[in-house]
Amino acid sequence: MSHSSVSERAFLGNVLHTPSRGRIELLRDALIVIGGDGKIGAIHRGNSPQAAEAIRQFQGAGTLITSGKGQYLLPGLIDLHVHAPQWPQLGLALDLPLEEWLQAYTFPLEALYADLEYAARVYESLVRGLLANGTTTALYFATIHLPATQKLADICLEKSQRALIGRVAMDNPDQCPVFYRDASAATALAETAAFIDYVQSMTGNESGLIRPVITPRFIPSCSDELLHGLGALARATGCHVQTHCSESDWEHEYVRNRCGVTDTVALESFGLLSRRTILAHGNFISEEDVVHILKAGAGIAHCPLSNVYFSDAIFPLRRMLARGVHVGLGTDIAGGASPSILDNARQAVIASRSLEAGVDPALGRAERRLPESRIDALTAFWLATAGGGVALDLPIGIFREGYYFDALLIDGDVPDSNLHLDEADTPAEMVQKIVYHAARANIRDVWVANRRVHTR
Repeated sequence: MSHSSVSERAFLGNVLHTPSRGRIELLRDALIVIGGDGKIGAIHRGNSPQAAEAIRQFQGAGTLITSGKGQYLLPGLIDLHVHAPQWPQLGLALDLPLEEWLQAYTFPLEALYADLEYAARVYESLVRGLLANGTTTALYFATIHLPATQKLADICLEKSQRALIGRVAMDNPDQCPVFYRDASAATALAETAAFIDYVQSMTGNESGLIRPVITPRFIPSCSDELLHGLGALARATGCHVQTHCSESDWEHEYVRNRCGVTDTVALESFGLLSRRTILAHGNFISEEDVVHILKAGAGIAHCPLSNVYFSDAIFPLRRMLARGVHVGLGTDIAGGASPSILDNARQAVIASRSLEAGVDPALGRAERRLPESRIDALTAFWLATAGGGVALDLPIGIFREGYYFDALLIDGDVPDSNLHLDEADTPAEMVQKIVYHAARANIRDVWVANRRVHTR
């Protein structure tokens, strides 16, 4: 399948997005012209003369998409942290501490992906499910199995989901079970390089819809030799990097004891901190860590739902945004119990309110509070769309000329739905309703790079 041969078309309807944090823009009766390369060529507002002429042309060619009453076009949702093989255990055993959950449930499950047929079944279901939830871009951890990771890339390309995929590297015998770890650092490096070559040579992937990602699981799972080698590979290839960083007390303290520095500083020393690095979680990063992250331009995948289960802490989101750190949202399937980025947007608001208010009623209000920690629904919506695009350094997440037409059509007029959008609503009210009430049933159509990838 080639992703450079889509016909030019146009969308006519109401468009809602956040072109910058804190700013919402509603374009009523806008015409978005999309080129054959999947990118937005022009945006015409309202009933301009240019729009009227273009509408006639696209109607005549049968390539005009028109939205209905109560429907609004939104940017596609961006998930910065997905463990693809964990789809079958979504919501299971979340009562355990992270280190026990990994050993008892996650590693045995991921070991099953040596079976390519099993991997194909699960990955087909996962990608379909995420597209139905409006996730147009996903940053995937796969497993240590090269053929299964290649199969995930094949499926994402076939189904036209924008995907950044990493063959997981993990060779430390002290932390990885004998049945699920790389035989050596050399094996992990060779297969990571082979996966990069595979993705970059995929027929039909000339536009870079699928991108390889260098993926040390996290420092506890990797030897120093492997981490240095992956850092060198990142410098040589310019690929994205993803890993866990300061997710839990256990991980944070393990790295400090082993490396003598924090997760962030250690990753930088291994050559794994750059503008194309996404750090999952980051709950325990220090002020010194923030300086290093800002210098590198790295991003953080905020996973508010999974943090409830495994982190025992709330990520200081508002403070990180105020410092200028790039942040987007992640579901952290399966540490997070929902595959929906909209669910995680809601949880991001709730978590920030809990951090600001404090949660121990035995303490006085002034003593338990952490003022100026809350975010609002508009910020959560920005994180789910534009924030993820900025963190990945890709032209996605907003509607702008030169950006990819990755979009979903929200239907606010679905019978028996919790979401009801009224034309009298202000743009801010619409965003609040979408963040708090929209569900999978409200997602009517989904496009990636001008291809319709889901329809209800």
